[in-house]
Amino acid sequence: MSYSLVHLQSIPQIMKKSSFYIAFFASIIFLFTSEILSAQTPSVTVNADPRIDQLLHVKKQLEKENKLGDGFTIQLYYGSLNQANEVLKNYRFSYGTWPASIEYETPNYKVWVGNFGTRLEADRALVEIKSKFTSAFILKPNK
Repeated sequence: MSYSLVHLQSIPQIMKKSSFYIAFFASIIFLFTSEILSAQTPSVTVNADPRIDQLLHVKKQLEKENKLGDGFTIQLYYGSLNQANEVLKNYRFSYGTWPASIEYETPNYKVWVGNFGTRLEADRALVEIKSKFTSAFILKPNK
């Protein structure tokens, strides 16, 4: 009877050990198979129109020439074309910090400087520009 009692008492220990080994091996197998199942290499393909680069270049050029935007502009001159060209040349020689252009409004020409996003930016530039162009003022053009 002692033999069977000892044998019966060791069964839970054997079951604990075998349960541990089964759980351990199951975890190892799960670890390796989950990595294989989830190991996918991501790839992204962008099909872009090749004219996008050309469009961005044109947009940048228009912004540089002050042809885009709905911000504030500083007007330096309003009058004849010859005098407008002279004012533009003097501005570019003196500053050149902000883009400048000549705009036509029948029958006169205007010299516009900058395309400022806020009134504060335009005011700061005007303080600097007024030292040379005393009749300059800020406007919000309707383009």
